[in-house]
Amino acid sequence: MSEFEPIAFRPRSAGAPSGYGSGKTTNTSGTTVVAFNRTELSDILSVYGRQVAQGEWRDYALDMTRDKAVFSIFRKSSEVPLYRIEKAPKLMRRQGAYSVIAATGLILKRGQDLRRVLDVLDKKLKVV
Repeated sequence: MSEFEPIAFRPRSAGAPSGYGSGKTTNTSGTTVVAFNRTELSDILSVYGRQVAQGEWRDYALDMTRDKAVFSIFRKSSEVPLYRIEKAPKLMRRQGAYSVIAATGLILKRGQDLRRVLDVLDKKLKVV
């Protein structure tokens, strides 16, 4: 690009402000992938931050593919993930796009609302 070449601006997708929408984005190779938007990541990271502060969790990983986006939570980075938070838009109208999956593969909770699905990860205080 030279100094005299004009900058071409691409219009945003119609109908949705930046950061919202279907959760699909295009990566550098031009393929469409599923991703968490800003509000979803904020909800996930707030739960993650509370557990890190308690010393329960120490690391995380993000994986985005054509079919789903996965936020994996680790106790140590060398282990298998304790939990996986998955977003699969194909399941939106059936069981819900969001699910929390344990290390054994057991689906702990699935639903349409991410905040309600993440409630399974917050340990409640018990009166003894």
